[in-house]
Amino acid sequence: MVEMSRVEFEEAVSDGLDLVPPELTAQMDNVVVLVEDEPPADAQDPDLLGLYEGTPLTERDSWWAAGSLPDRITIFRGPTLRMCESVEEVVEEVAVTVVHEIAHHFGIDDERLHELGWG
Repeated sequence: MVEMSRVEFEEAVSDGLDLVPPELTAQMDNVVVLVEDEPPADAQDPDLLGLYEGTPLTERDSWWAAGSLPDRITIFRGPTLRMCESVEEVVEEVAVTVVHEIAHHFGIDDERLHELGWG
């Protein structure tokens, strides 16, 4: 397990967000990126690294904007630190996870992400 403070981990998440091209981040709508220590207790996978919760842009219609809460992208610190062997590996894994979850916001499913190498 890698030792990394919450602040350092949040900086890695911020760095991962910086890797997303500005043209894409400009298209992100009503979404927040959060860091949590662990996945929810009811998560099917206790080793979950990230989670997108919301309505993908491809599924939004005129009804969506009426009082919708922001979509949430959550990156989980504990599972990431436990699976990695170095700080560099954490930074790389966080970047992949951030891109993966943002792709869900754009309506790209896990199968396609695996095909693209972002699984």
